[in-house]
Amino acid sequence: MEKIQKKDIRSYSLDELKDLFTLMGEKAFRAKQVYEWLWKKAARSFDEMSNLSKELREKLSQEFSINVININSSQFSADKTIKNTFSLHDKHLIEGVLIPTSERMTACVSSQVGCSLSCKFCATGYMDRKRNLNADEIYDQVVLINQQAIENYGIPLTNIVYMGMGEPLLNYSNVLKSVDRITSEDGLNMASKRITVSTAGIAKMIKKLGDDAVKFNLALSLHAADDKKRNEIMPINEQNSLKALAEALKYYFAKTKNEVTYEYIVFDNFNDGIEDAVQLAKFCKHVPCKVNIIEYNPISFADFTNADEDKIEAFANYLKKHGITTNIRRSRGKDIDAACGQLAVKETT
Repeated sequence: MEKIQKKDIRSYSLDELKDLFTLMGEKAFRAKQVYEWLWKKAARSFDEMSNLSKELREKLSQEFSINVININSSQFSADKTIKNTFSLHDKHLIEGVLIPTSERMTACVSSQVGCSLSCKFCATGYMDRKRNLNADEIYDQVVLINQQAIENYGIPLTNIVYMGMGEPLLNYSNVLKSVDRITSEDGLNMASKRITVSTAGIAKMIKKLGDDAVKFNLALSLHAADDKKRNEIMPINEQNSLKALAEALKYYFAKTKNEVTYEYIVFDNFNDGIEDAVQLAKFCKHVPCKVNIIEYNPISFADFTNADEDKIEAFANYLKKHGITTNIRRSRGKDIDAACGQLAVKETT
């Protein structure tokens, strides 16, 4: 029980740590040293903090915990993608993926344990949402996947996508805190432009991103530019219609001047026709944007299948012909259920 009652030291800001250390009779600069160990050097225990006295390290370990996450298991795909199951301090499990390509080394991280949005094509959507992840739990995924990239491929991470389990904008403050720890000079010092946060579309939170003048990239999982179709596969659209999303995106762009990426999974005989491309091209007029067309990755819970290759090409060509930057993204890690929409874990009891 004693371990559970300890406060996680990473939940304190630098100023709060300075106040704490002063109350403990320690000099304030020691707080700065600890803060650097936690966020710049990603220390996983107080014993690693070698420039602190043994006495202080012991005092800290008695008073505080560092609730690090651990790799529970890793699966390696034929295409070199690595899917990790991470165990959290309270025994919950999440997944995160290392996606290596010739141009980049990307970490796909989770923001929640499970998800509450119930998108019909996504394995995580069939799980219950247990809780939000703390900022440090998101940060730890990046640290561990970066170590994995260096150990396995000799290359550090170049990009981070918040496209794992959960809806990032329903864990807004922790997601922004984690981005701050990843990008700040006293953290991992990664560039904001290398980070993409993906949302299923929560209009008021997209506006909040604009108010907060975020510097990272925003991706919207669109998958249909027609309310009736989008309602069918994404229940979130019933409260966040395409009109509401368009207004929010205009507001966001006016505040940030950041181009938006639309993610569009092409389902066979559902949203893969030229009339669907026409609607998408129309939606693309609201703000400067690009479109990533994504293969559908089958899951056992759903009946969808991927559109035919010639239909995907025709769809993409229509968008390109109308001046829209369009990429067809090939799935990675499909053979180990690590591809887009396939992340799901069974909770231990």
